[in-house]
Parts: sequence; structure tokens; C-alpha cells
Amino acid sequence: MGATDRIQLLTAVSDADEDARLIGALESSPGRFVVARRCVDVADLLAAVGAGLGQAVLVTASLRRLDRDAVSRLHNAPVAVIGVVPSGDSAGERERLAALGIRTVVSLVAPPSELADAVTTAIAEAGGGPGPDALPVFGTADRDRIKDMMRAGGSLRLDDDQADTLRFIERGGQNGRLVAVWGPCGAPGRTTLAVNIAMEASLAGESTILADADTYGASVAQSLGLLDEAPGLAGVARVANNGQLDPISLARYARRITANLHVLTGIGRPARWTELRPSALSAVWEQTRSVAATTVVDCGFGVEEDELLSYDTEAPQRNGATRATLRSADLVVAVGSADPVGLGRLVRGLDDLTDVYGDASPPGIKVVVNRVRRSVAGPDPQRQITEALLRYASVEPFGFVPDDPAALDAALLQGQALAEIAPRSAARRAVAELTRRLLGAEAETDTGAKAVRSAAAPRGIARLRH
Repeated sequence: MGATDRIQLLTAVSDADEDARLIGALESSPGRFVVARRCVDVADLLAAVGAGLGQAVLVTASLRRLDRDAVSRLHNAPVAVIGVVPSGDSAGERERLAALGIRTVVSLVAPPSELADAVTTAIAEAGGGPGPDALPVFGTADRDRIKDMMRAGGSLRLDDDQADTLRFIERGGQNGRLVAVWGPCGAPGRTTLAVNIAMEASLAGESTILADADTYGASVAQSLGLLDEAPGLAGVARVANNGQLDPISLARYARRITANLHVLTGIGRPARWTELRPSALSAVWEQTRSVAATTVVDCGFGVEEDELLSYDTEAPQRNGATRATLRSADLVVAVGSADPVGLGRLVRGLDDLTDVYGDASPPGIKVVVNRVRRSVAGPDPQRQITEALLRYASVEPFGFVPDDPAALDAALLQGQALAEIAPRSAARRAVAELTRRLLGAEAETDTGAKAVRSAAAPRGIARLRH
């Protein structure tokens, strides 16, 4: 077998002794492998892969700055990624490598033939882009750990709201749905619908997590009267990117609104958009699915990919958070405003939305027209809007939300959802009906409105002070 026929490998092992053992194991399979480069850190490894070296990389969990973003870039190269652990019983390191998205893991004490088989199998499976998210879902061990830590009292250093969130998360073990709320530019009401859909889902008895993934103008925190200095979703994404996300970490960053509704607030400043990395968010959504029946995500308007950045590099993309969320969603609520400008943006935006999925089948996309009023849409506005969308976009609206400025202004002023401040308003009734149809729930429109007012955390100005 000539040198050009050998499988070229890259190694990135931080410990010198482990590196020597790995090289020795590879060399014990003569004629099969050649180590093209021994990388000293993640930057060196990514540079080597970017230069076209290697068909596979072997990394250890202790490699400095190894995270989900780096692993995702390796998968996109594409090269095979194999995790290496010191011994067969290195459960902690195996779990970290799995949380980073590395599905093939071998031990340094394994026979050389087993190491060779793992490398060749991983190479054969590579080439299809990122592997499946390997984040462990919520299980019995997590539940037992939560109970032990709550019994430990103050050692966990959680406040009352975080302790309540732990109790919320303890009910996990679910396979929840992810609902992405998206709309084109121009403030069609994405956040308003996301907040109120999440509240209605929680009133229907479903454990619900509301997350703000808008990288241009996050506003869920302000809509609910919450302080937005807390890291929220950015903090959870950071933990996920390091391969350390678990239910305990989720409880530290989620904010309690009611017993069934918890919130991951967005980034406080748009300049911090790089903290919401797509690979990390994919892991976050897997974790929220496992602990909540419904996850509602408020997305940014941008879905286009910057071709200049994606052509020859793995530079961060500001719209990456929205694109990753839309790809992970089970259901997409596409929101448009009921005026000529808003409907025109919606028609064009729906074309861009379908481009996000490429050759893959998109999830269910439900078009909702917001702020419906005769003054701008003419008599019988729902009929006229339906005819326009069928003609220009070949879609029929899934639902309509009437313009209700009095109720919406009161809700925004008090930092509350419509169900809390105006349970019998026209907008609230429309959103409640819409949510029941989205989630397949059947309940009376006003069910739970009184309960949410008594069970909610401090609201409006009181919540800000809290």
C-alpha cells in the first residue's frame, strides 16, 4: 500500500503520554494509517482540516477549547471525528464527547484492531454533514440528581424561582414539540404571538418553555416585565457549546412565569448575537424537548445565508440562530401583518423561508395574519386577505388575530400576557383558539385565566423589581 493510499489522520491529544499511546496504537496497524499532523489545540486542528489534510481526526475530551461549534465545523468539512478516552470506564469523558456531538468513541486500551475498525467505520459514515445531536435526553439519573441536590438545600445556590424551575424540570422525560414563531421584517407581531401562544399552551396544562432567539431585537423579557440582564438563552447556549448542558444548568437560566411556563430570555444587546451559535442552539432545543411538552421560540426575521461568508470559511452567521431553530422545529408559525406592506413582505418571506430547508422536507408551516382591521384591508378583511395570499403565495391563512390595541397596550404596560390582563379581549380569544388548533388541544377559551393570575410570579413593575 503506497503512501498515497494510506488513510491520513489528524490527532489532537492534550496529554503527551496519551498522545504517545495513541500514535503507538495506530502504528501497530502497519500500512493502514499515516498521521498527517499532530495538532496542539483546536485552532491548529481546524487550520489543518481547512487546508485539506486528513480524512479523520482523533480528539480527546480534555482538548482545550473543544466545543460543539468546533465539532460542527469538523463535521461540515467533512472529516470523520473520533473521540478518544484513556480507558474503557471513562464514563464522564464519554458523556462529554457525546454531548459535543461526537458519536464514535474508542478507548486507548482497546486492541489496535478495534481502533482501526472505529476509524474506518467513521470515515465511511462521514460526508453527510453534521451528525445527529448526541445530547443525552432527560432520564432517571437526572431526576435522581435533582432530588438529591434539592435535598442538599443551599449547596446548589438556587433562589426560589430556580428551585421551582427544578421541580418543573423534574417532570421531564418527554418528547416535546418545538414551535418556531417567525415573520418577515417590519414587526408583524412575532413576539406578541410567541408570548401568548406559550401562555395559552401552559394554561392548557402543558409544561412550556418560551425562548427568545431573535438576534436583531430580542424583546420577550420586556414583554413579560422581566429584567433582561440575566444571560437566559445565551447562558444555556454557552453551557451547551461546552458540552455540559443538563437539567440543572437549564434550571439556573430559566425564569418562572407560572407553574407551567418558564422563559429563557434573549440577548440584551444585538451586538451579542455571536453567543447564539447554531450548533449550541440545536443542543438546547433537544434538552428543552426532553423536559417540556412544548417549546415556543421567538425567531429573528432574517433567514438568508451570507454567501460571501459561507463560500470559503466557517465565519459566524447572524441568521444562523434562526436558521438552526427553523430546521429543528416541528411546527413553524409564519406571522404577517394585515396591511398591503406587511402582506407583500409575508409573500416574499415565505419563499425565503422554504429555502432554509433546501432539499429536506419543511415542517408544517402555518400562516397567521396579525392586526386584522377593516381600515386598511377593506370590508370583509379575512376574505380579502385569504384571496390575496392564495393568489400570490398559494397558501391559505391558518388563522387571523384582530387588531386590539387597547388589550395589547394594557398587556405591554403591565408586562403580562393577554390571558392575564385581558382574558375576554378579541385578540386573546383569537390566540387561544389558534393555540388549541396548533397543539390539538380542546378547552374553553377562558379556561385557566383566573388560575394564571393567582399562580403567576410578580408581574409588570413588581416583576421588574423582583
